[in-house]
Amino acid sequence: MATESKELQTQEVEKEEITTNGAERTRARKAYVPRADIFETGNEIIVVADMPGVDENSVDITLEKNVLSINGYVEWAQPANYSLAYAEYEVGDYFRRFTLSDEVDQENIQATVKNGVLRLHLPKAGPAQARKIAVKAA
Repeated sequence: MATESKELQTQEVEKEEITTNGAERTRARKAYVPRADIFETGNEIIVVADMPGVDENSVDITLEKNVLSINGYVEWAQPANYSLAYAEYEVGDYFRRFTLSDEVDQENIQATVKNGVLRLHLPKAGPAQARKIAVKAA
């Protein structure tokens, strides 16, 4: 019996800034694409997105027409009595969209965030149940 293995795909990339294609953002600051890992089990798909600085009160997730949109808002405050001498990390908001297939049970999607890591649990839809359809006289 042959065993099937999937190779893990990894990618090392700098923070990618969102381009707006001529549209203006409502917040005067940069926005970045949060890096995400996607895992699949027998009964769900799990999306793990890195969004440093985001907590449960500063993330907004919407689902419309099979498109799941993630918006994370980061408020950075410089510590009192300090001035920035050098920075290697630029703070900004996060924005990413995923198109969902009919395989996902959209009514039971769950999300949690802890330490700037967003976890989306996308349960798979069960197979359509066979049922008897009553026929009425017209």
